[in-house]
Amino acid sequence: MASQVKGSEPVEVKDVAEEEEVKGPVPSHIPMAQRVSLESWGTGSMPDMPDIDDDLGVVYETDASSAKFSTISLQSSIYHYVEENGRTYHRFREGKYPLPNDQQEQDRLDLQHALFVITTHGKLFLAPIGDSPQNVLDIATGTGVWAIEMAQQFPDAQVTGTDLSPIQPQYVPPNCQFEIDDAEDEWAFSTKFDYIHGRALLSCFKDPSFVIKQAFNALAPGGYLEYQDGYFPMEFATPPPENCVLAKWNELLIAGAAASGRAWTNTRHYKRWFEEAGLVDVVQRHFYWPVNPWAKGKYYKTIGGYCQEDLLRAAEGMSLKVIGNLGWTPDAIREFLVGVKRDLKDTKIHLYVKIAFVYGRKPPAEA
Repeated sequence: MASQVKGSEPVEVKDVAEEEEVKGPVPSHIPMAQRVSLESWGTGSMPDMPDIDDDLGVVYETDASSAKFSTISLQSSIYHYVEENGRTYHRFREGKYPLPNDQQEQDRLDLQHALFVITTHGKLFLAPIGDSPQNVLDIATGTGVWAIEMAQQFPDAQVTGTDLSPIQPQYVPPNCQFEIDDAEDEWAFSTKFDYIHGRALLSCFKDPSFVIKQAFNALAPGGYLEYQDGYFPMEFATPPPENCVLAKWNELLIAGAAASGRAWTNTRHYKRWFEEAGLVDVVQRHFYWPVNPWAKGKYYKTIGGYCQEDLLRAAEGMSLKVIGNLGWTPDAIREFLVGVKRDLKDTKIHLYVKIAFVYGRKPPAEA
């Protein structure tokens, strides 16, 4: 149990009862895990809420700011993109997803993948899917890095990634494929899946519960659905300073997303929606990402360094369309983001992102 602050009133935060321990060494097959500094959790159990580090006289160094990732685009034709305000966006189902798909954003998505991998000590998933899944689906796959590493981990499985943008690599493992598809459509896959994965989906869907029901229907009996996502708004471990720009940014993003009809506040409903869709043995686990290295311990300083870099790279892409829904001009948004980025580097501001891993199983077919 840990104390956090919303506004001026401290409240107690409890993790849900359905928790499991993440134990064991970092799997050697995870390429991304080999590129980042993973820190032991000691007991192997999930970390508690981070404690504030009051000894920040020395700047903590992380290699996140210099992390470089690259992909070979599936197709580089300009006809697959829409350009707006110096960024590019998906053309298929144009306007549905508010974040860009250009190289700057692709590099950030690969950095964010590293952040998720660090969080779970090298694990791509937490659901107990066994050693031999046959068919795996990754919705909103982005650059496809998760799907590629999943295909490497399970060479006998067929891994499919879907997305609105054709930004996945051309050269992939033989058991990995990508399709341009909209997860908000009726699903028409010819096969049932043993495991369906979705990550960082909070900004994707108008009706997330519909997508969860579609995933349930696409699972084979006994198959698992897993979501890994952040809660919005971000939360403060201590009261923010007066006129905190980060606090205002949170408010604007929530309001702008709501104005678009695609709320960013749905992660809190995932567990209930899983159960309502028919999934059983639903487990929800929580992790925490300090937005910079303000927290104590090597684990949280590593998380904080990567999260800070992720948000510094994401700030413009997250804001241009979403805050633009409120009538702000691109120039006004970029000027406002100067203060956002300043606050993201301020270790006296104790902001964090709460992360949920939720998974559940489709019941076996009745005899």
